[in-house]
Amino acid sequence: MKIGVLALQGAVREHIRHIALSGHEGVAVKRVEQLDDIDGLIIPGGESTTLRRLMNLYGFKDALQQSTLPMFGTCAGLIILAANIVGEEGYLDKLNITVQRNSFGRQVDSFESELDVKGIAKDIEGVFIRAPHIESVHGEASVLSTEGDKIVAVQQGCYLGVSFHPELTDDYRVTQYFIEAIVKPTVIEKV
Repeated sequence: MKIGVLALQGAVREHIRHIALSGHEGVAVKRVEQLDDIDGLIIPGGESTTLRRLMNLYGFKDALQQSTLPMFGTCAGLIILAANIVGEEGYLDKLNITVQRNSFGRQVDSFESELDVKGIAKDIEGVFIRAPHIESVHGEASVLSTEGDKIVAVQQGCYLGVSFHPELTDDYRVTQYFIEAIVKPTVIEKV
């Protein structure tokens, strides 16, 4: 399968590496037209306000709001997928969640933690950098993992979101889960 990584900012190369380690083709997505040629899309971390501005500038917001493409958001990508953000409006409205930005603190407060992620593994390494957390889950969204009392991973249908950066580790199981458990069934369904 061909998995795109939105290449406007963030750890694009690292995500493409994890896609390749999962046995699939990763491609940097810089133009809206490329969305027609991929089976799933990863929205990487970065700075969510900047990412939204760039997505607006290059026409990705409208295209992705209308798209049924499976999507996986990490850190700022999670914020992009959220229906609600504390203190501001949601963006793509793909996950029925409310997100709190930068809830784990500033850059200096970055940390790593071993996470039990439902359906994936009990020892996923989570890298948290100015990370958001999921304040609440609504409707069909389900919690996959927590860090302390904070929700840090959710799934709703073909949408996956995590507060952390799995791509900054050598463990590609979260990406592999997205491809095999979320993208693959949608590709099979289209055939």
